[in-house]
Amino acid sequence: MNNDIKHRLLMLPAMLILLASSTQAELRIEVTKGVDNALRVAIVPFDWRERDALPENVSAIITNDLKFSGRFETLPVEQMLSMPHRQDQIFFRDWRLLKVEYVLIGRLTRVGEGVQVNYELYDVHNQSLMLSEAIAGSDKALRDMAHHVSDVMYEKLTGIEGVFSTRIMYVTARGAFNNQTFALNIADADGHRARQLFSSKEPIMSPDWSPDGKKVTYVSYERDSKPAIYLHHLETGRKEQLTNFPGLNGAPSFSPDGKQLAMVLSKGGNPDIYVLDLATRALRRVTRHREIDTEPDWTSDGSAIVFTSNRGAQPQIYRVFLDNLRVERLTYEGDYNARARMLPDNNSLVMVHRREGIFHISLLDMQRRRLFVLTETSLDESPSVAPNGSMLIYATKQNGKDILAAVAIDGGVKFNLPAIEGDVREPAWSPHKEQRFRLLEPGIESAPDLPVRQ
Repeated sequence: MNNDIKHRLLMLPAMLILLASSTQAELRIEVTKGVDNALRVAIVPFDWRERDALPENVSAIITNDLKFSGRFETLPVEQMLSMPHRQDQIFFRDWRLLKVEYVLIGRLTRVGEGVQVNYELYDVHNQSLMLSEAIAGSDKALRDMAHHVSDVMYEKLTGIEGVFSTRIMYVTARGAFNNQTFALNIADADGHRARQLFSSKEPIMSPDWSPDGKKVTYVSYERDSKPAIYLHHLETGRKEQLTNFPGLNGAPSFSPDGKQLAMVLSKGGNPDIYVLDLATRALRRVTRHREIDTEPDWTSDGSAIVFTSNRGAQPQIYRVFLDNLRVERLTYEGDYNARARMLPDNNSLVMVHRREGIFHISLLDMQRRRLFVLTETSLDESPSVAPNGSMLIYATKQNGKDILAAVAIDGGVKFNLPAIEGDVREPAWSPHKEQRFRLLEPGIESAPDLPVRQ
């Protein structure tokens, strides 16, 4: 086996560690490609008549969510001819004049020590109410409520489930190359509210979310400079070490039900795929080969695991069925395919694919046996799929700088997420976050028989 390929297979997680120059871990979004004929929408500043100032601008957050999605063109506030907050204040002819297709209006009111948000979405062409809802939560939950509104509106207008309420986990490092401090960070999907889970003088790699979003797992060298797999409880901050076997302990991946963890261990000699029962700590070996098996990921039904192996002399993607441990090869196009991540439909996967010596992120349609290259950058690594299956985030380079980037599965939308300062790598997209607010009834305050303004 080529020594360079063997080295890449063993060290691929380590390659995703980055340099960073700042303790700031927030990301910013830069749209590089949007869809043609983006929907023109207007997000009218929400009405707030209390004396105290709110910590978040709900309508501005919604505007940024939709604008940065690449599927919407948002009307600047200074171009609006009016600022309606209720149905009877909407003049549809004004919005038609501005070529706006949909208008979102809303009101915020103080309820006890919290805030209630009432919002309504209108179809300008049909002069009709499309949806309305009322939600309430604490002042601290305002950003969550805004992302929720964005998700609901996005799904209503595109038919695609929104992911604005999700989070992204990533690794940063700062300092000189031989004296780095590594950190594991979590931020909202829009890059805001970044927080550091912990830092270490030793490398951190391969982060993954539990399906309920309450725990994360990762590999750290913090004890005796040896790789070990850890489980981190987000609510309490408690960490527990799951493995400490001789040799490689790497690439942990939660099962769809959150009860098991696939991983790579070399305690049997060569790196193979194992499954750990998190309740009993029972360990099951699911591959057994003289070559390297690594980078496991589960199918959405939990019946199989896809992984990278060079058992065919070159890195390719394979699948092992857990009921009988039968292994089948999935990729044949190209001399390097690695780091596969399954889409929720179980019919497709994304992976790192080398073409003409350049590493891109590609999509494999397993039913049609067709491969689609999704990215145009180089040195692309570490794809992670959004919970709705329509987007993926990955690590790449821009002008010599390590950044995160995202691309729609259909290739229609692309955007970058560089760190405000420094470099960033190893992204992992979270499941949907548990709501920190309440849905209320009725969803609209105004009477349903109000006249529609022409």
